[in-house]
Amino acid sequence: MRITMARSFAVIGLGTFGSTIARELARFGDHVLGIDTDEKRVSQIADHIPEAIIADATDEAAMRDAGLGRYDVVIIAIGEDLEANLLCTMNARVLGVKTIWVKALNRTHHRILNKLGVDRIIHPEELVGKHTAQILHNPFIQDYVSLGNGYHIFTYELPTTAQTTLGSLALKQRFHLRCLGVMRGPNYIDCLQDDFVLQPEDKIMVLGRRTDLRQFSDSLQ
Repeated sequence: MRITMARSFAVIGLGTFGSTIARELARFGDHVLGIDTDEKRVSQIADHIPEAIIADATDEAAMRDAGLGRYDVVIIAIGEDLEANLLCTMNARVLGVKTIWVKALNRTHHRILNKLGVDRIIHPEELVGKHTAQILHNPFIQDYVSLGNGYHIFTYELPTTAQTTLGSLALKQRFHLRCLGVMRGPNYIDCLQDDFVLQPEDKIMVLGRRTDLRQFSDSLQ
């Protein structure tokens, strides 16, 4: 028996940030409602998500008619209009939405959203900026994911032209890190043994705290 994990999401504000979220959620098989006052934005996304409407999300009655309170999660992705952003947030709360994610414009806005009890506050430009800077700082870092509580998973392409073993990197002994696996081309390889032989262009996935990962990153340069 197949169990579906699809959930319902309403995305308010269909600019680049909001429309990207909406499209990706729909691609994952979730039910998505996109809301914007701009007819052009709604028409551009209408064929890519289950439902898209032209509506003013600052209008509580309009959102009630749209059934906003029935959605599992509401994402407020309005970018420039602080007042509209806050009104949408309050409407979602009044209509009984259980989980609300909001794009914050600045730190003051962030503090206001905290007072409103928002579940998750997003600073997309800051997140992308930090992500990009980390990769620019060390060319051997291919990508990374933050797990919270100071832990991250980094993906490295090692600077090697010859075969070397996992043990020679001293990940655990010197840096207190753990190798989760290796991507060799399109294939994933589990690598728990020190005698595992790494080949040129292998990408290793490493779990650890940010400070330890930074020390390992710097050791590669």
